[in-house]
Amino acid sequence: MKLVKSSRKKLNLESKEFFRKNMLTTESTSNHDNLENKSTLNLLKDINVEDQSVPHSVNNEINAIQNLVDAAYQTMSQGGRLFYIGSGTSGRLGILDASECPPTYGVDPRVVNGIIAGGDQAIRNAVENAEDDPLQGWYDLDNHHVNKLDFVIGISASGAAPYVQGALEKCKENNILTGAIACNKPSIIGSMVDYPIEVVVGPEFVTGSTRMKSGTAQKLILNMISTSLMIKLGHVQGNQMVDMQLSNQKLIARGTRMIMNQTGLDEYTANDLLLKHGSVRKAVEHTKNW
Repeated sequence: MKLVKSSRKKLNLESKEFFRKNMLTTESTSNHDNLENKSTLNLLKDINVEDQSVPHSVNNEINAIQNLVDAAYQTMSQGGRLFYIGSGTSGRLGILDASECPPTYGVDPRVVNGIIAGGDQAIRNAVENAEDDPLQGWYDLDNHHVNKLDFVIGISASGAAPYVQGALEKCKENNILTGAIACNKPSIIGSMVDYPIEVVVGPEFVTGSTRMKSGTAQKLILNMISTSLMIKLGHVQGNQMVDMQLSNQKLIARGTRMIMNQTGLDEYTANDLLLKHGSVRKAVEHTKNW
């Protein structure tokens, strides 16, 4: 128990010291002031101006994103899993990205996993002090039996959330490949991992509100990571989601059109094959055996 307490104290002290010595870009003062006196139209225009800078900031880190994707693909192509771990907005974005992979690409829900400080209740409601526990992140990963075949990405706008730090530190001790998505450079988690992505988007419109530009940058990067991985793993043919789940009428209609385009079959036959075989891929493969 002494080791546990000392480890928690050590990481929290390191985080406090980092915040004391470094003025984080994500905490810097907004380029806009007197917001309460602005008209609705001016508020919207100013937010939009700030948002337009985000894709350019992401583009500056495209090589780092490529390195992470290629490394994650190597582990996943051998049966490994992908884990996102974060707190607050960062954790929610990881869960959102992970939760959309099964319906979009037909993969098992255990292939891409999102973990948030404070557990599932923190998806909707903030859990006090959850991100400040440097031990819980590893416990949460260990509940999924994370191992050296997997790839773990820590997500933290500040790049200094103790919950994420602790998880990444234990991953390193257990020879698990790691990446990070932070919005400060340099960042603590960026210095800890094998494949850091540190995208600096500048001051937030509302000072320190990292759910805004930082969150947008993280969402764009997560889109890039999961989409590229699913394509490389074979779940897209041409530009189409051939393994998508048929979870509603819109997707059934989309799948039917995809089969019609690929095979020349009429709508009735294509729809019948889709419902019978459960995916566009299987339905089209079946027609090749006719």
